[in-house]
Amino acid sequence: MRVFIDGSAGTTGLRIRERLKARADIELIALPEAMRKDANARRDALNAADIAFLCLPDAAAIEAVQLIENPDTAVIDTSTAHRTAPGWVYGMPELYGQRVRVAASKRVANPGCHASGFIVLIAPLVRAGIVPKDARLGCFSLTGYSGGGKKMIAEYEAPDRSPLLDAPRQYGLTQQHKHLKEMAAVCGLDNMPGFSPIVADFYSGMEVSVQLFDADIEAVKDAYRRAYPGPVIRYVEDADEGGFLSAAAYSGRDDMEVTVTGHSERVLLTARFDNLGKGASGAAIQNMNILMGVDETMGLILGGK
Repeated sequence: MRVFIDGSAGTTGLRIRERLKARADIELIALPEAMRKDANARRDALNAADIAFLCLPDAAAIEAVQLIENPDTAVIDTSTAHRTAPGWVYGMPELYGQRVRVAASKRVANPGCHASGFIVLIAPLVRAGIVPKDARLGCFSLTGYSGGGKKMIAEYEAPDRSPLLDAPRQYGLTQQHKHLKEMAAVCGLDNMPGFSPIVADFYSGMEVSVQLFDADIEAVKDAYRRAYPGPVIRYVEDADEGGFLSAAAYSGRDDMEVTVTGHSERVLLTARFDNLGKGASGAAIQNMNILMGVDETMGLILGGK
């Protein structure tokens, strides 16, 4: 299987490339550094690939798709550009019926990191009628600083960094975060959630939480048991860490844990995973495996609790 990574110098592209270098069933198409941004060289590589990963800014990803003339080239886009676009399949195979759609598609939009946690928590509850489509929800999300890419990683790891980075920092203050559109659309919600993303001083890991009020907690748990038996996304009955849930618990892994705590007056839904794993490169590899027709966990780093 011939694979090309367009944008292999970015955080996600680098991680995908490192993962695939060890795969005997993959032939990586590589461009010399001097030709990495050459449109003609990229066009040739994209059209020679069986599967192309786009690890690019949105505008560049849209341009890259326009360069593809080979109908057999399948694309996995890790940008925001095509996540709600017509003709593209959302690359979250654990959602109801979605694995079959991914397998049959030539255009797969890899999910956003924060969005992955929210969608995994809310989509099955909307489908089960536990959360109404017109619900107004709030979402709180903690992420490691690697989610900000090379620039933020350098900022956090600089020896003379700002002391403001020593404490967690909230962002997305305008409530126009790029993940909001897919969070509502994929879940089938009429309203985008209120969203409070927070970056903190740890390299990788993510913890996404949503609160429900006056919900049947046992019905919520049952919906998750049926939706997420593993091996990549698992409902975990008791993940309590002495009264805490660490956002770094799944750092370095490609699986995701879903938990339910609280009581029926106030239910707390939590998804924990790695923003670089199931939130980015791990999800991309999983989608690639499905397109190839091989075990979808091949090359993934999975654990168990």
